[in-house]
Amino acid sequence: MRFVTYVAVGGVALGVAALLLSLAIVRGFSQEITDKIIGFGAHIQVRSYFQDRPLTDASSLQSTIAATDGVTTAVPRIEDIVLLRRSEQSIDGVRLLGTNEPPRYLREHMIEGRFNASASTTQPSLVVGAGLADRLGLRVGQTVTAFSLRGQEGGGNLQLRRPRVKQFRITGIYDTSLSDIDDNFIFTDLKTARRLVGMPAGSVTRFDVTVRDFSAVDTVASQIEGKVGFPATARTIHQLQPFSSLFAWVDLQQGIIPLVIGVIVVVGAFNIVGALLMMILEKTREIGVLQSLGTSQRALKRLFLTLGLLIGAVGTTIGAGLALALGYLQQQFEIIPLPAQAYYMNTAPIELNPLDYVVVSAVTLALCGLAAYIPARVAARVEPVQAIRFQ
Repeated sequence: MRFVTYVAVGGVALGVAALLLSLAIVRGFSQEITDKIIGFGAHIQVRSYFQDRPLTDASSLQSTIAATDGVTTAVPRIEDIVLLRRSEQSIDGVRLLGTNEPPRYLREHMIEGRFNASASTTQPSLVVGAGLADRLGLRVGQTVTAFSLRGQEGGGNLQLRRPRVKQFRITGIYDTSLSDIDDNFIFTDLKTARRLVGMPAGSVTRFDVTVRDFSAVDTVASQIEGKVGFPATARTIHQLQPFSSLFAWVDLQQGIIPLVIGVIVVVGAFNIVGALLMMILEKTREIGVLQSLGTSQRALKRLFLTLGLLIGAVGTTIGAGLALALGYLQQQFEIIPLPAQAYYMNTAPIELNPLDYVVVSAVTLALCGLAAYIPARVAARVEPVQAIRFQ
């Protein structure tokens, strides 16, 4: 009988541990991806409605955006597609971002050199992603050449022209594990980027805006768009490619994985039904003796309900402890590696939330109590004489 009880407890424990770990991993994925995206692309981007035209009078626009309620920073950026060349065999098209305030997340994820956005009289600095560095064989200290094949002329009309050429010295390499970023984006200072792409003075491609409360990002974006007016438009990070697809991927995990894993807890709870029914079968004669000694049906029902809850409580405690221990080990030692190409990170992220433990434990105990109700009613209805004669 002990073996059956152990199986029931183990089923509940494994179900609880699996559900808590899945919730912790999904929360970790969501937080890590959100940190990467927001750290790189801010909360809101304000740019021209016409894709190939810059925003003019940048200083005035920046003041207007910064004065909007809920906005904390508004950073001007220049973005354009350029050709980056290390040698005749190593050349590729990339997105150049000019900024005097590099994205926070990139500064924190430099793997070589440093993020130096200051202009130089000889060779301005350039920061590249790890994927691009591997593809072109780039190293810190090397000199590379950038070609801008297009330039912005007065009135914002895009015209083909002789390539603008600028040499850069690589001062840093970053690695976010987001291939869409690491393979395609290079950074330099705002002044150098403006000269290379031929953008008029006082113009920028966009403003990267951060807000005080990310949950109100849609409201703040609407307020900004109302203030700056056409042709400027404000789009939240959820609406921008490739970020919108990443958010959709995270939402899919949050919606499906806990539901699928939650079935394990239900299965564990129904293990209690089988365990208690087998216990009733094995202890039928003892139940009959208890009834003949005056034990009421209510007392028998309460006995088996208590036994079911006890199994659920022990299983829940073991499962929660197991999940907590495994989660802590993953946080400290990163024992579960992941392919960065598929998951955008090198190890499974874990975010332990006390609320998950409270909710999962309460729901599990409730399920175990419901699962124990059927065996409890069966035990209470056993006839004493037939039970004593039961073989």
